Amino acid sequence: MHIAIAGNIGAGKTTLTRLLAKHFKWEPHFEDVVDNPYLDDFYHQMERWSFNLQIYFLNSRFRQVLQIRESGKKTIQDRTIYEDAHIFAPNLHAMGLMTNRDYQNYSSLFELMEGLVGAPDLLIYLRSSIPNLVTQIHKRGRDYENTISIDYLNRLNERYEAWVQTYEKGKILIIDVDNLNFVDNPEDLGIIITKIDAELNGLF
Repeated sequence: MHIAIAGNIGAGKTTLTRLLAKHFKWEPHFEDVVDNPYLDDFYHQMERWSFNLQIYFLNSRFRQVLQIRESGKKTIQDRTIYEDAHIFAPNLHAMGLMTNRDYQNYSSLFELMEGLVGAPDLLIYLRSSIPNLVTQIHKRGRDYENTISIDYLNRLNERYEAWVQTYEKGKILIIDVDNLNFVDNPEDLGIIITKIDAELNGLF
């Protein structure tokens, strides 16, 4: 079984992945931000490094999904391969931060990879307002994220909303996280766990 968590920067994907993995005894797969050699450069010079960053993420995510499928274990994944292709890359292209040539090359590679991997059994989308995202980003204090603009987050949020409305690859659970503190409040985490149980086991 493959569960995946989607959501904008600062929505709480990594934290929720860790908490759900612990509760359900699932194997977690996290996004590679610590060892990513392009992230810092990208946030300081987006136009120069956008293609490199997106290819790195695509490669990393594709490798992850193959490992998940081959392992046969119950797994939860922090961010999906679809978000790179349907949100981040097209956003960079639309903002003029990725050339037509690079975007077409990237899209062609994604289409090839997409045909070789299956969708998650359940996609959990963490919906968040911009103020909440900004608060969470500042709270975790990653240096390279200090240059992220409100406009950039807003554009990503709009693309996320458009994507989840048309997502038809499998089950999707949308969770509004603005009023949920699943880190410090066990009851809030319990609400999410109950919703996941209902999706996976057909209980309403």
